[in-house]
Amino acid sequence: MHTQSKFRVLVVRLGAMGDILHALPAVTALRRAHPSWVIDWVVEPAWRHLLTAANGIPAESLSASQPLVNDLYLAPVKAWGRAPLSPKTHREIGQLRTRIRAGGYDVVVDFQGAVRSAFLGRFAGARRVIGESDPREWAARWLFTERVATTGVHVIEQDVELAAAVAGDALEPVQPLLPVDSQAEGWCDRLLAPLGSEPVALLNPGAGWGSKRWPPERYSAVAAGLAARGFRVLVNAAPGEEGLADTIAAQSNQNGIPVRCSLAELTALTRRVALAVGGDTGPMHLACALGRPVVGIYGPTDPARNGPYGTRFRVLRNPMSVRDHTRLAQPEAGLLTISPEEVLQAAGELFAQEAAR
Repeated sequence: MHTQSKFRVLVVRLGAMGDILHALPAVTALRRAHPSWVIDWVVEPAWRHLLTAANGIPAESLSASQPLVNDLYLAPVKAWGRAPLSPKTHREIGQLRTRIRAGGYDVVVDFQGAVRSAFLGRFAGARRVIGESDPREWAARWLFTERVATTGVHVIEQDVELAAAVAGDALEPVQPLLPVDSQAEGWCDRLLAPLGSEPVALLNPGAGWGSKRWPPERYSAVAAGLAARGFRVLVNAAPGEEGLADTIAAQSNQNGIPVRCSLAELTALTRRVALAVGGDTGPMHLACALGRPVVGIYGPTDPARNGPYGTRFRVLRNPMSVRDHTRLAQPEAGLLTISPEEVLQAAGELFAQEAAR
């Protein structure tokens, strides 16, 4: 058991990108309320750079490169799920359990609400394990020792309520702390230097599933329209979505420039943009977390719960759209009623508001 006297908190939020970004304001508020606490985090390796700039070596805790957490535990649960009977999987789970148990945590906060995240939280052996009373996976609630009946509408507000339960604090959502990666910042300097002084707009056309994905030809029209209005337009070519970005570039007469980058580089780039445009997807939530102006294009997900938060934004959503998280391949019908002209109008209004500020 850990012998340090500092109060020790273990956060469990494994993924995905947008969900981790939704938890960051709550944990940042907790960090600001209790700067001396030890706060560690269990996360999927793919998303580690939302919490640290380190790559394979420990970063200095509570520095610009790791501003929020003292330490990270990497839990490759997706890989474990693909090979659940593998000796390697069993060995890695055992090693993680030993490390977490040695942390001597006073409390675990599970922001994921899944059975697997709750089991990982239980590895700590803490007397207090906090989660929502109505978690995403109902069975997970039986692994919590404290169940919080959240009342917030937005996921960020619900996560703040969980964080507030640790010490009874009156917490409010705050701008989250994200790491600054010096190598990624240098890459971004080199990328943007040839583009001149024009404002940069970043299009994020991907989405977790097809029903949330606005058609690429419409993003192409938006890229051309923004370029005509004086923007330099970049298109995020996320892993697995490179073809989508290339299509937008071709259909926009190369007005949209595809950018292939790592998560750390995407963070550095998003910090610099004057405008971000996209659907309900991790990179759009990253723009919000970094305080950038956002135009959100929504269909089957509810922006009141999962929409832009904590920044200046415009949301476009047809009233006929109904909340539905079924992972369908085709764009939702209401999403298809949103035109490029509407997006360009929202972008123009938002940018004018920014200029006035």
